[in-house]
Amino acid sequence: MPDRHRLQAHDPERAQHLSMLEFGSRSEFHDPRLEYRRLFSEVLGTFLLVLVAAGGGLLHAKGQISLSAAVVAPGLMVMAIILFMGAVSGAHLNPAVSLAFALRGDFPWKRVPGYVTAQLLGATLASLFVLAVLGNVKHLGATLPGPGYQAWQAFLMEIALTAALVSVILGTASTAQNVGTIGALAVGGYIALAGLWAAPVSGTSMNPARSFGPALVSGDWTAYWVYLAGPL
Repeated sequence: MPDRHRLQAHDPERAQHLSMLEFGSRSEFHDPRLEYRRLFSEVLGTFLLVLVAAGGGLLHAKGQISLSAAVVAPGLMVMAIILFMGAVSGAHLNPAVSLAFALRGDFPWKRVPGYVTAQLLGATLASLFVLAVLGNVKHLGATLPGPGYQAWQAFLMEIALTAALVSVILGTASTAQNVGTIGALAVGGYIALAGLWAAPVSGTSMNPARSFGPALVSGDWTAYWVYLAGPL
């Protein structure tokens, strides 16, 4: 019998407590009085994701870290975010993910605008932080089609990569929440894997918010439509 089942049989109260720590309370996730907590979590989570993604891209452009480090770091950050705040907001961190949960019927449409606004705000704050600390180098780590690739090629790549990302998320999430160790490993691992092979083509954004922040703060909207239309 697996350890979790053994614990549930011998100490159900402790098993329930551990389950709450990892997966949270579904009633709290849907409690309208706690929406401020969820929105703050989305701001913070997206801030951390874009800080690592854009900051890593900028440091790679400066020759201070390898491309592998720059593309794996966001995956590791997403793993951590899912584990420490997935039970609060669901760790969407991405307008495409919030829309996917809503389309599946797991997430109320009336909550989508708030989540998307929080994600865009978090991405913008992260880009301002990167600008203040690292300077405006290489478009603040913005996602752009790679050298030798045209916008339409990056667009098709973003469609394929985001479709696979959303499939992984929908397959491992608990209703509209990215929670638990399995979900964290699956989603974070996919993001790292996608970056390792596809970053030279499109920058592997898969997230309109991740691309929005650096574009807004740097003022460079080159090919932004790729990273808006592709993931959505």
